[in-house]
Amino acid sequence: MNYIWDLIIKSERAGIAKRDISFAVAEVYSPYMELSLESLNARTAERRVELNPYYRFDHIFDGMFDINNDEDVELREQLFDILIHFLADIDLTQGLNKREFYIRFALRDLENGAYGDKVMRSIGLFGREERDMIALNLLRLYETGEAVYLLKDTMRKVFKRSTIYANCEEKDELLVYVGQEETEEARAKVGLIMDIFLPVRFHVEFYWNRHFGILGLEDTMRQDGIAMY
Repeated sequence: MNYIWDLIIKSERAGIAKRDISFAVAEVYSPYMELSLESLNARTAERRVELNPYYRFDHIFDGMFDINNDEDVELREQLFDILIHFLADIDLTQGLNKREFYIRFALRDLENGAYGDKVMRSIGLFGREERDMIALNLLRLYETGEAVYLLKDTMRKVFKRSTIYANCEEKDELLVYVGQEETEEARAKVGLIMDIFLPVRFHVEFYWNRHFGILGLEDTMRQDGIAMY
């Protein structure tokens, strides 16, 4: 972990928002590294980060922190923090293709309530990679209209043991085996996925940690472990 973009990515995965990270000029640093970390092999993010501003940004900060300049120290420190956050955002967007920008726009809509207050409240329950996956599948939904397939794909990626069965002979019905204990958080996650991907015409039955019996599948026919359909 040597660059600010690497730090920001690891921080977001650890649940630390960019606004909670502050940057400061390191008093002691290596001329060959951007971040000045206590451990060179650090894998976890810190909230206060010291760095060498001259490693990549000498043309921006040249002379800003001359040791002989003792005026407006607090102002220069605040300005430095703001500028590094700005430069980190540029770092993160470099190399993104058009589709990745679309994913970010879709995720922003989900987080800002464009798909309803319920979705806006629940999207924060998912990890960063799960949120990106949901936004990607939302884009695919607009492109292909394959709602049931994308519903199955999203459920399987969030709930690894889940299975969805379609019963369309007599009625449009989906039987959803979630594969885990029913909790308030799990209900909220399932609710968000259904709100986004479930076609209006379908009725849904949920089975959490007990599967309904299927003849010929021994795992679903265990005594005292069968849910009634």
